[in-house]
Amino acid sequence: MAEQHPSEMFDLAGRVAVVTGSTRGIGRAILEGLSRAGASVVVSSRNQDRCDEVATQIRAAGGKAVGIACHVGDWDAIPDFVDAVVDHYGRIDVLFNNAGINPPVSDINVVSAELWHMVFNVNVEGALRMSQCIAPVMRDGAGGSIVNVGSMEGYCPSHPWSVVYGASKAALRNLTVSMANTWSPWAVRVNLLCPGPFATEMLLEAEQAYPGSLDMLAGMNPQNRVARLHEIVGPALYLASDASSFVTGDDIAVSGGMRK
Repeated sequence: MAEQHPSEMFDLAGRVAVVTGSTRGIGRAILEGLSRAGASVVVSSRNQDRCDEVATQIRAAGGKAVGIACHVGDWDAIPDFVDAVVDHYGRIDVLFNNAGINPPVSDINVVSAELWHMVFNVNVEGALRMSQCIAPVMRDGAGGSIVNVGSMEGYCPSHPWSVVYGASKAALRNLTVSMANTWSPWAVRVNLLCPGPFATEMLLEAEQAYPGSLDMLAGMNPQNRVARLHEIVGPALYLASDASSFVTGDDIAVSGGMRK
């Protein structure tokens, strides 16, 4: 790779980025950041109308965006989604496996097989299948960057309601290393981005179910606060861009100093 000036390393002009679960929360913040860095982006969630709405807003702000719905929990639907992206843009350079679910439970004693399978189906199997289908597209292009969005809950669950979610994110962390080792010869890097507590809809829903959760999570990091959504964008751009060209199989925490 030719040497670049540091100011050029974050430039994503000419690249295509897919972000799953990108109509709200962390996914949308990442999507908008990638767009501002010059990438053509794919807005994706289960709801086509919502995808179209967000894509329209990004185009109105001067970006390039298309909305293509996909339920990442549907293994067989993902190849058609990837084909639709390639048909539209001709390439894929960046993938953020961000889509995830975290249905609250009271504690581990009430976890059912149905709930366990539902969470792992979306949070782990969806990321695996999406990456399986997109990595060869990156290989046939100029390589690429896959970023699995994990969670600090994957290191140590902070609350009983996150028991299944935390287990799924721990599995995703392990899977990230396997992906990185397998696809490194294809010039495809794979890393894990681990947010701590962010002011997302998911966290606000947890606060409703378990009042005091926000204060508890804020107290678990040295900054003693919940992060604002824009604070995920810099680390996301780092992993998506050439700035992290020698980084793969790694995990980066954006957690206000929480211990792994």
